[in-house]
Amino acid sequence: MTPKSKDKAPDGDRTARHVEPETSRHRSKLPGDLYDKEMARLEVELVKLQAWIRHAGLKVVVIFEGRDAAGKGGVIKRITEPLNPRIARVVALGVPTEREKTQWYFQRYIAHLPGAGEMVLFDRSWYNRAGVERVMGFCSDEEHQEFLRCCPEFERMLVRSGILLVKYWFSVSDDEQERRFRDRLSDPTKRWKLSPMDVESRSRWVEYSRAKDEMFAHTDIKQAPWYVVDGDDKKRARLNCISHLLGLIPYEDLTPEPVTLPPRLTGAEYVRPPLSDQTFVPELYP
Repeated sequence: MTPKSKDKAPDGDRTARHVEPETSRHRSKLPGDLYDKEMARLEVELVKLQAWIRHAGLKVVVIFEGRDAAGKGGVIKRITEPLNPRIARVVALGVPTEREKTQWYFQRYIAHLPGAGEMVLFDRSWYNRAGVERVMGFCSDEEHQEFLRCCPEFERMLVRSGILLVKYWFSVSDDEQERRFRDRLSDPTKRWKLSPMDVESRSRWVEYSRAKDEMFAHTDIKQAPWYVVDGDDKKRARLNCISHLLGLIPYEDLTPEPVTLPPRLTGAEYVRPPLSDQTFVPELYP
């Protein structure tokens, strides 16, 4: 497939739409109380959206891609936190098995697509082939070119089948990514987030930029456009992304009326067994 003319640009150039900052933009810190207030409001709206997805039988796919440490995981966590995991689920696939390597590239992702009344959030997706596989040499040039040809048609098929497909790219400056990497190194609870692949990506910043530009040129299609999220400020990124997602899917408020709990029966005939018959967790924090 030939890239759209609006996306053509020589190496090193950046279009106004797909700009990726090279250095952190210094903005005033978002007040914590404002963030908490807005997040609480958005969580209520997410629950309304969830109810509408189930009621209307919608099939929603949201793809989260972008730089390492750009904040994708934090946004996904905030979206799913108030939701029913049976309706909104996260798919984060690992390294393909030997059998999966022999399959059609998109095959293992198809198994995780939603049914009616479900929303699936892909924490990285089939775009691995255009990013990490391309840059790290895990696929051949022919496989990469075939992906760029097939992906737009594959996504058009998904949309024609009734799936609502939303794609987010999280951008982060090299300065901010470096700061987050160092923060992970110094925090034992975050060190697991810094994989050998993340470390290697530090030295391949420009290669990843070029791979992303080529990916956008082929796959930023009208039926499933890319939406870029500025991830330098995590809190702003979360609010902006969730607000945008809510604005993309028209939904109605199906909030049920408050339920009145019936009185609990006293159960006078019930005799509780002695507490000594049960094994309790030791109270280390009485």
